[in-house]
Amino acid sequence: MVGGKQYRVSPGNVVTVEKVEQKEGSALTFDQVLLYQTSTAPVLGTPFVTGATVTAEVLGQVKGPKIRVFTYKPKKRQRRTLGHRQQLTQVKILEIKTPSSTKEKHESA
Repeated sequence: MVGGKQYRVSPGNVVTVEKVEQKEGSALTFDQVLLYQTSTAPVLGTPFVTGATVTAEVLGQVKGPKIRVFTYKPKKRQRRTLGHRQQLTQVKILEIKTPSSTKEKHESA
């Protein structure tokens, strides 16, 4: 969960999220994971899954599409046009760590 929004990701995906103040090429860790899928069943958090993290790399800062907002009041000659472009960050998902994957690594070692 980034910027109050949920994203479905897997390793290798490039995702555009709300602006995050990080430099290009730096690593990010998201620890607010709501759900992840195992080979047998999905694991739900209450509200977040404890021990699950997503590691990503910042690819760059971009702007979203321009949105035009037009407001008016009829019969009053009042008109106003506004524009907005949202600041966004592109990230590449590198790794998804889950509590079960760390247990499996420790058991096999």
